Amino acid sequence: MAARLKEHYTKKVIPALTKEFNYKNVMAVPKIEKISLNIGLGEATQNPKLMDGAVNELAQVAGQKPVVTKARKSIAAFKLRENMAIGCTVTLRGERMYEFFDRLVNVALPRVRDFRGVSSKSFDGRGNYTLGVKDQLIFPEIDYNKVEKLKGMNICITTTARTDAEGLALLKHLGMPFRA
Repeated sequence: MAARLKEHYTKKVIPALTKEFNYKNVMAVPKIEKISLNIGLGEATQNPKLMDGAVNELAQVAGQKPVVTKARKSIAAFKLRENMAIGCTVTLRGERMYEFFDRLVNVALPRVRDFRGVSSKSFDGRGNYTLGVKDQLIFPEIDYNKVEKLKGMNICITTTARTDAEGLALLKHLGMPFRA
């Protein structure tokens, strides 16, 4: 079964963006390339057990096993040694990416307390969007009773758009709730 959002993209978003930006070729229409999820855990230097929880939660949210990121350099002030596990990341592409984006927009973001929409200023100048989530409990896959510590995560949506305006239009058409 094709992802619901991918179908929506091909049937509604491509024609709308082609009309809006006057693209001559269908391949020029921007699309989501990948979504990267990242949890950085500085506290894992003192308590390595936190890392297991973060890896499990990220795997539940993404539906894919995350890669543990390790420190590149030793920093004495942070009590950090080289090759210490300090975070985990996962990159979603294809069907899983569309499925995750659908859940993020329609299920997770509306569960944020006092949610008025996401900022439209978080673009990087090349049409990619980054979003920070303060707690992982907004995702329904995570069991509240098994969480020992709230961990935030960064969600980076990489698009093929050339400008922020194109990226904003793409995400708006895909249903991303931007602030008015």
